[in-house]
Amino acid sequence: MCCVALPFAKSSDFALNKAAGTPCKNLEQDYRCGIHTDLRAKGFTGCTVFDCFGAGQKVSQVTFVGEDWRTSKQAARQMFAVFPVVRQLQELLRHLAEALTLEAALPMRRELLASYEGVDALTRKDADTLLAADVPAVRHEVNALLLRAGDLHRAKAPGRPRNHRGADLFAARFAKADLRGASLRGAMLVAADLRGADLRRADLIGADLRDADLSGADLRDTVYLTQSQLDAAKGDARTQLPDGLHRPSHWAPGQR
Repeated sequence: MCCVALPFAKSSDFALNKAAGTPCKNLEQDYRCGIHTDLRAKGFTGCTVFDCFGAGQKVSQVTFVGEDWRTSKQAARQMFAVFPVVRQLQELLRHLAEALTLEAALPMRRELLASYEGVDALTRKDADTLLAADVPAVRHEVNALLLRAGDLHRAKAPGRPRNHRGADLFAARFAKADLRGASLRGAMLVAADLRGADLRRADLIGADLRDADLSGADLRDTVYLTQSQLDAAKGDARTQLPDGLHRPSHWAPGQR
């Protein structure tokens, strides 16, 4: 779905221009990417760091019950309009699911579970309901819960955790820094030097880690870190990751 519904402009992330609703030239008839294993080499780095959080599958299989955008222009228009809505909701579900696993957030479990079930139910509504949904309001409500859960998790870190929420930390020098329990929510960490930094229990939701160097960094027990954030960063074999996330193939091999 993302290979069709979303637009992109020729840049360092994409090798060509593509309009919204137009299939990427690399999309094959079986819906697979023809250059999936060579995306970076072919100039499509942007594709390697995008995550729809399962929105494409849900729109195709649940909202439109397997209907094919190739056979109906009307359905295609609705599918492409619904896709970004569901993607936002699926991202919230991903973070709520993680919050539900946090031991420190156990007192909030009932609230978190009710929020998860409510958002999940919304993602399963028909296209008209989804397009009419007040997604910013849903995000605001869920983010308040995620912030509370994240703060409870961060509070378990020793000392007084740093607060860099929303900070512009472009190319910041944090090599070997003690960032345990830090709030890095929405922080711009593009090209930041985080080599050997201790980020355990840090809140990384929405942090921009493009080209940030995580070589040798300790990311265990971070909260709300996603695979797409790691894919946009640099790292090596010494970088320690949270359970459920994998080391990107383009990272330097290094030494453990």
